[in-house]
Amino acid sequence: MTADTELTSVHLVTLGCARNDVDSAELAGRLAAGGFHLVDDPDAADAVMVNTCGFIEQAKKDSIDQIIEAADHKETGRAKAVVAVGCMAERYGRELADNLDEADAVLGFDDYTDIAGRLQSILAGEKHQSHVPQDRRKLLPISPVDRQAASARTTIPGHGVVESDLVGAPASGPPVLRRRIGNGPMSPLKLASGCDRRCSFCAIPSFRGAYVSRTPDDIVAEAEWMAGDGVREVFLVSENSSSYGKDLGDIRLLESLLPRLSQIDGLDWIRVSYLQPAEMRPGLIEAMVDTPKVVPYFDLSFQHAAPGVLRRMRRFGDPDQFLDLIGRVRAAAPNAGIRSNVIVGFPGETEDDVQTLADFLTAARLDAVGVFGYSDEEGTEAVGLDGHVDPDEVQARGDHLRDLAEALVEQRAEDRIGERVEVLVETIEDGEVIGRAAHQGPEVDGSTTLVGRTAEIGDLVGATVTESAGVDLFARIDEAVLGVEQRS
Repeated sequence: MTADTELTSVHLVTLGCARNDVDSAELAGRLAAGGFHLVDDPDAADAVMVNTCGFIEQAKKDSIDQIIEAADHKETGRAKAVVAVGCMAERYGRELADNLDEADAVLGFDDYTDIAGRLQSILAGEKHQSHVPQDRRKLLPISPVDRQAASARTTIPGHGVVESDLVGAPASGPPVLRRRIGNGPMSPLKLASGCDRRCSFCAIPSFRGAYVSRTPDDIVAEAEWMAGDGVREVFLVSENSSSYGKDLGDIRLLESLLPRLSQIDGLDWIRVSYLQPAEMRPGLIEAMVDTPKVVPYFDLSFQHAAPGVLRRMRRFGDPDQFLDLIGRVRAAAPNAGIRSNVIVGFPGETEDDVQTLADFLTAARLDAVGVFGYSDEEGTEAVGLDGHVDPDEVQARGDHLRDLAEALVEQRAEDRIGERVEVLVETIEDGEVIGRAAHQGPEVDGSTTLVGRTAEIGDLVGATVTESAGVDLFARIDEAVLGVEQRS
């Protein structure tokens, strides 16, 4: 019997955003350190752990469906337990455990530090008492600068720093317990967790907690470890990256962190996600455009454009301000990628407001747009607002805006024909070399298929765009593939 088969095996499923991917990497590291063997086949696992998403209704439904599907492996495979973790598990706790028989246990964030011990006891037949959810914003001081000391006594997923001699831990600096899931050339890296904003439609701060930044040394050490493990692109994630450092006493800390990351041998690209338009200072735009290896990619959370709707959302801005921001970005980097998400059908939204949003999207010429229809999220201020839009009308407005957004991003992609791009190769499928150009974020912003020469996964190549299909591009390689030895 091999060492692997002597270990208890676990299959880890991750739903939701890149921030959840980081949390799963920490869970995987903690499970491995606690004696578990991670397996790709759920039928070969003693336990199936589902890292759930609890953001919107569809995400919660997907999480429940995944838990139900995981329970089938107790019939078809060797699994003895299905365990729910993640945002939905934290948000609902005991309520979810009482109403979802397919889950043998529902674990909250406070269970993460001893996740291996929790899973061992569940597999031994012990009944886990699920937590009663609390507002995690109340676990830390109101003042951001007072949070760092208190955060050491609070479990914050993705921030776990563990003394360990595990292979793969950074050779120097703060040791970080992680286990990469997959071996692709891109990996998310968490800047911070939580959020201090009070958007009236969003429940995330209540279960993710107040905003807490990881220290620059932690982030640099983890990025160095990733580069040593073959990562070519780090994707900096948080609920609000433009606030990074405010609890460390320096709201401009991201501007000084990016150059440090840029000096890491082996990394080609550094990508920043989720920026608040109201917090986009000139120095941050300059740092994102001028720092070597930082790709000109701006993930700007507009959510709407009509001033009245934005105020009811407890957000700021108007079309002129947003277009001015986009103009400043494109003046500094004409080919920058700019993406956003918007919500339609928010309580009080009028047909004129929908037209304002449509006009803004038309003028903005974004590379990618996510359009979401509003739905009530329990515990949020928006539930109690007057002027709720009929669900059928929300659907109709969403369909209209989605059709418009699809046409606009297709046109934006078509405008890139003839443009020279750099592409990070991510997959080779049936001989097709597929990657992403610098303006394309992971998973949601389209892909670029390369023709003309062969390349390997992880290569960074120069190419010229020859055609488009929706948001996807096709490009001909026009220079030699850059090998790993050349990148370093």
